[in-house]
Amino acid sequence: MNLKRSMIIGIVGALIGLVAWEIYWRNHNLVPDLDDDDDLWVIHREAVEDATEDDVVIVGSSRVYFDLQLDKWEEETGKRPIQLAIEGTSPLYAFDDLVNNTDFNGTIVVGVTAGLFFSTLFPEAPPNEKVVSRIKYYEDRTYADRLNYNLSIPLQSSFAFISDVSGVDGIKLKALLDEIEVGQRVPDPMPPFHKFSEVDINRNLRMTTRTATDTAFAGTIKKVWLFFNQAGSENVPEKEATTNFFIENVKKFKNRGGEVILVRCPSTGELREHENQVFPRNEFWDPLVEKSDVPAYHFEDYESLRGFDCPEWSHLSAEDADIFTASLVRILVKDGYLSK
Repeated sequence: MNLKRSMIIGIVGALIGLVAWEIYWRNHNLVPDLDDDDDLWVIHREAVEDATEDDVVIVGSSRVYFDLQLDKWEEETGKRPIQLAIEGTSPLYAFDDLVNNTDFNGTIVVGVTAGLFFSTLFPEAPPNEKVVSRIKYYEDRTYADRLNYNLSIPLQSSFAFISDVSGVDGIKLKALLDEIEVGQRVPDPMPPFHKFSEVDINRNLRMTTRTATDTAFAGTIKKVWLFFNQAGSENVPEKEATTNFFIENVKKFKNRGGEVILVRCPSTGELREHENQVFPRNEFWDPLVEKSDVPAYHFEDYESLRGFDCPEWSHLSAEDADIFTASLVRILVKDGYLSK
């Protein structure tokens, strides 16, 4: 009897604790949100295996992830793209994987953010490490991995406290302990990097309303971009090596009937000024387009693609991303690279 009573007390106590913890984080404006992790990415990488020549796959960094909205694209064309872009990464190894490890011969949209695209070919460098590790995870994934993830989706969609966000907004025990100041701990020179996006099961990423409307909050993200610009000021872009690597794969893909489209999404403010100085268009974008010999769309070249104000200089708000996507798709349809 005592054992039964103890079990009941333990279960009730655990439930009360979970409910209290969930209410605590809900009161701190945290809501249920899917983790944009390896498992979510590999689900969509797997979809490429069954994709046809009529399908579109998107690779790149956060700009094409934020700025190309899948729902809007589907509204315009009747077909939803497969989104494989990853924040803070170069598209080179993701593109290489599609070209050399699949039979896909549809259309690949490649987002070009010069600071990442032309950075380096070293697989373990930050622009490539996450992509390479996710490709390996896709190759090595077990049935247990798949089952665990499928079981986690209902929980992630229902409970805020399950969030696996890392960094300053992380709520797992390790992240919370890292926020505790002990003695004379040396502070991280990097400014706090807050989460400013939300993702759904289709990997459709949108900027949060707070980022688009709260200038002070957006300012914290701007400080991070300035930090990255300063931290990377001594790094020399591997322009020739990255370009040649990409061109070789473009030729392979085109030879089997695939289509490649380059896209340069908007940036504004001090970040755009920095990019103009360090990665001038005539030295990076223009030669890449010429050597690739593929359709290329730079936001500055089209009235309907420019004039946007990126709240934190690097990505479009959800509403502007809808407009940008619809405008780009209509241009691609007009030019004959997409069909409705």
